[in-house]
Amino acid sequence: QVQLVESGGGLVQAGGSLRLSCAASGRTISDYAMGWFRQAPGKEREFVAAVNWSGGRIYYADSVKGGFTISRDNLKNTIYLQMNNLHPEDTAVYYCNAARSGRATMSSREYNYWGQGTQVTVSS
Repeated sequence: QVQLVESGGGLVQAGGSLRLSCAASGRTISDYAMGWFRQAPGKEREFVAAVNWSGGRIYYADSVKGGFTISRDNLKNTIYLQMNNLHPEDTAVYYCNAARSGRATMSSREYNYWGQGTQVTVSS
């Protein structure tokens, strides 16, 4: 069983940056794929970014390419999402997730564990 706890969310002005962290406990995540999804008010949850178990394969949603960077530190059992040049439309609850398969994927159904989420609010 893996527990995931996100942190780093908050209120930022448009054009600003935030770095989200997701700390895992219960077991190592070094063989798991990890990802980030987000859900804005009144909208469905959407894929943001994912990294496979080795870090050698990374995917981003088109809407965040060039602005967001996902990374992992297996020694710390933690993943990160660096978000630069934020826009009001990036406002959402951001969720961290883990996939036992080890394969990075944009499908939420492939992820076995989810965190509780952290709120990101970008003001204009």
